[in-house]
Parts: sequence; structure tokens; C-alpha cells
Amino acid sequence: MSNATSPHPITSTSFAARAQNAAHPLSAYLLRLMALKSSNLCLSADVSTTNQLLHLANAIGPSIVVLKTHYDLISNWDYNPQTGTGARLAKIARRHGFLIFEDRKLGDIGHTVQMQWTGGTARIVEWAHIVNVNMVPGKAAVDALAEASVKWRERKRYEVKTDISVGTPRAESIESDGEGDTSGGVTPVPEREHEGGLDVSKEQRDAGRKASIVSITTVSQHFEPVNSPRSYEDYEDGPFEGIEEPPLERGLLILAQMSSKGNFMNREYTNACVEAAREHPDFSEDEDAEIAGDGKGQQYNTPQKIVGLMGNDIVIVGRGIIKAGDPVKEAERYRRKAWEAYIERIGE
Repeated sequence: MSNATSPHPITSTSFAARAQNAAHPLSAYLLRLMALKSSNLCLSADVSTTNQLLHLANAIGPSIVVLKTHYDLISNWDYNPQTGTGARLAKIARRHGFLIFEDRKLGDIGHTVQMQWTGGTARIVEWAHIVNVNMVPGKAAVDALAEASVKWRERKRYEVKTDISVGTPRAESIESDGEGDTSGGVTPVPEREHEGGLDVSKEQRDAGRKASIVSITTVSQHFEPVNSPRSYEDYEDGPFEGIEEPPLERGLLILAQMSSKGNFMNREYTNACVEAAREHPDFSEDEDAEIAGDGKGQQYNTPQKIVGLMGNDIVIVGRGIIKAGDPVKEAERYRRKAWEAYIERIGE
């Protein structure tokens, strides 16, 4: 993204061409995804329930390349890492071909933002490809998030697979119980014992003990590359056609500017954000204003201004789509307008 008053010369280059030289694997992937889907639209899904979020993601997914979330707005967010809201959302993103951007605006000391990003209840790093940071606490927060993402990625490259098998032992395996016949052809006299007033032979007692063995459970674990075919064996359908799985590398957007009226992000702050982003080209990017508005300090823009004049690559739309009579149709209209502004910008 670029400065609102003087777009960077690279904005006249196509997304496909820029993808070939992008330093960040996730940036390269997103640029290719945008070219594939002919979309530079992001939906800001500011809703309050899991059903609303998942329904929007599934319905609008074909039109967007990024879904922006606020997980802490969801009143019934399910935190289960395998079957919860984040996992289900990631599944929809995989099916329709879009990235998830958690608009968390992390802003605290380094150790705290690391835990908020990779741990805690939501485990954001597990399901969101991108997160953003408010750099008011200083560049240390960016350094800490970059470090945490690298460590998570290295752990994630190999998943622990657990196999559990349950079976009933064969009859021959319990008949002798390891006791060989050493009688030399002589029939032994059964040894008899008294149990609870009853005369019971040793053979009868052992038979009862052996018959109580009904099953054997075996648990084994092994490490497997995270990108192996089995990693997605629980998904009923494959990834979006025409492009591979997103890379494991995560992205950080540094909040350099905001579209809210009267915000305190001055030029000095914005320049510091750009400097921090340049220090981590493999992880971060500076974030400019978005398209949105609500009469509560939020300023509206048009796709033509956002993309054509300001040089932004992606248009973020929220209530303009969500509150429409036909959100799917409105999302397509915004996608078309934003893409036309991009095509005009690069002169095609």
C-alpha cells in the first residue's frame, strides 16, 4: 500500500507481475489470488454471532480475496482448535479461495502481543493468515510478533499424527498365556483351590481371568509434514481451484493510517510504521485507509478514489455489503467496481 497523496510507481504494475518479485510468500500468494479471481475486495465481517460470520463467509467468499474479522465481537465464538469457529472459518476460506485477516490491532509490550497472537483462548495464528498491530507501544511489538510467527511456523511444519487401533485378541493368544505343556504326556491332576466356599480348579480360575480380556487399544504417534495430503483428510472438498494452499508464513499489517476522522496517527507516526515494515520485509506491510463509513467518525471513500487515486490495492467494505438487501449481489457490484478501478490504474 502507499501514501494517499503520491501513489508508488509500482501501482501501475499488474498484480501478476508484482507477485513474481514479492519478498513475502503470503504477499506473492495474495497477489496471484487476486489475479486469478479478478478481485481486490475485502469484506469486513463485523457481525456478532458465529452463524452470521460463517454464513457471510460462505455466501460472499467467491467474490472476495480477504475476509476481515473481529473474533472478539462474536458472542458465541467456539474456541475448540479443531472444530471451533476459527477452524470452520478456515475451512470455508480454503474452499472459496480467500485469506483471513483478524483485525485485532495488537498494541502492547512484546511478550504480551506474542501470547495474544500465538496463544490465549483464540490462538489467532492458527486460523488467521494476517493480523495487524497498532505501533503506539513502539517497534518492539513488531519485532516480537515477527519472532513469534517464525517460531510457530517452524513448529507447524510438522504435525503430530496420532493413530488409535482397537482389537480383540485372537483365541490362540489367550489359551496358553505363555504356559507350555511340560507334562510329558501325563495328564496332570487339576490343582484345586477354595474361593468363597466353592471348590474351583486353577484352570477354571485362569479361564475366567482370560475371558475378561475383551480388547486391546494401541496408541502410536508420528511426525508428518504439515503439507502432506493427509493434513487435510478431514476436509470433504479440496482447495480453491487454480492455486495451491496458502503458505504457512503469516503476515502482519502495521496500522500506519486510519480512516476515522480526527485520529492521532500523524505523519511522524506513519513514517515510523513504514520504517518498521521495511525492517521486516518478510513479515509486515503498512496499512492505509479503508473504504467504509457510518456517520460515527468514519469517513467514506469510493473504489475509484481508494484504488485509482490513493494507490491502495484492496478495497475493504463492511456494512455497505452486509446491510444490503442482497449482500451477494452487492458484493459482486463492489468487486466489479474495485477491479475496474485497478484495471484503469494499470492502463489495461
